[in-house]
Amino acid sequence: MNRTNGGANLLALRSHNTALVLDLLRGAGAEGISRLELAERTGLTPQAVSKITARLREEGLAVEAGHRASTGGKRRTVLRLVPGAGHAVGVHLDRDALRAVLVDLAGTAVAERSAALDLGAGAEAVVAVVAGEVEALARGVREGGGAGTCPGPDTGPATGAAELPGLGFASVEGVRVQAGMGAASAEPAAPGPDSKAPSLSPGSAPQTAVGSPPASGPLPGAAELLGVGVALPGPLDHTRGVLHRVTGFPEWDGFPLRDALARRLGVPVVVDKDTNAAALGLAVAGERGSFAYLHLGTGLGAGLVIDGAVHRGARTGAGEFGHQVVQLDGPPCGCGDRGCVEALCLAAVARGDLAEAARVLGIAAGNLIALLDIDLVLLGGRTVATAPDAFLRGVAAVLDERARRAGEQPVPVRAAPGEVADGAAQLVLGPLFGRADA
Repeated sequence: MNRTNGGANLLALRSHNTALVLDLLRGAGAEGISRLELAERTGLTPQAVSKITARLREEGLAVEAGHRASTGGKRRTVLRLVPGAGHAVGVHLDRDALRAVLVDLAGTAVAERSAALDLGAGAEAVVAVVAGEVEALARGVREGGGAGTCPGPDTGPATGAAELPGLGFASVEGVRVQAGMGAASAEPAAPGPDSKAPSLSPGSAPQTAVGSPPASGPLPGAAELLGVGVALPGPLDHTRGVLHRVTGFPEWDGFPLRDALARRLGVPVVVDKDTNAAALGLAVAGERGSFAYLHLGTGLGAGLVIDGAVHRGARTGAGEFGHQVVQLDGPPCGCGDRGCVEALCLAAVARGDLAEAARVLGIAAGNLIALLDIDLVLLGGRTVATAPDAFLRGVAAVLDERARRAGEQPVPVRAAPGEVADGAAQLVLGPLFGRADA
């Protein structure tokens, strides 16, 4: 669906209105934004904006940041978001590696960790690795670790950063991030007698939705976390956090990864495909319109943003880009079919023929453009990162030739900024800013 900037002065939509204000505060950055500007851009009344911003200041999420220069009337007080008032962890699980990043409310990474991973080692082993890295990341920062890379298991704590503030698992003006929701969701909280949203103190156990497994306890050293977003290869069920037959790893079929990690960590967990998480991160960071993020790493997939919203499909099956057949009776693919784009691309990469890999990727991207009429193609993933110019040139050449034949302007191709793990953190943070689907 399309996200609009219109607010509504109805109690039932308080969480929506607060999310709009928070998103504008985040977008304003350190410069801040005045209450009058917030009212103009949300469509809310100045009185409604004043009530919302007063509660945000009381919660520690916003502070006054000086005044605008007078233009003849009273000087306007500006407000800004407090980025350190809350944090989320984003985790990227690849087939052979893990990257975890701790981000603040502004989406800025303040610490990260990396580790080797074997996705075929079995669910119990993988869950233990993920939980251990998230716990170490949170603990390293809490115990005095610095922004940047947190230490590995044997290097001891990093030094130099202040302790994270104790936000706890909080309900921010009616916006709750719940374990067991399938996606972190902006859910209106029932207003109390004083019309204030309830909050949980630091260290409180997270609320869980009906039917969710109980958490085993708060994550050590990380009571400030709003939750953990996990991104990994699909296919999977984003709504329930259950994996399907991940290509090459059929043993994961039916595994409830979200619930298993939520029990282990004691904080809300959201699970999505790596490409969807990356696409969400790009949209939140400012990419507009309709675009495709093509991720070539140990596999190949696509994240689709249509009219500003991540398109997952009815069963989270959209974007299985790597398994479109482009060569009948071609080489076998791990999915069981033959001649898939993924199989052809990875085979070309393995023999060092990056020009051919880029050509195949360009042909598949052209099919996607013909089907969806998107505005932009973004390339990412660690295989692309090893030779970005070669892939950009190769894909662009195919798309330029396609556009020339059709008498159209070619769709631009760019390297994607950011990482999958950063987008995974937005799976948790997005709903607080009304951007669960960008």
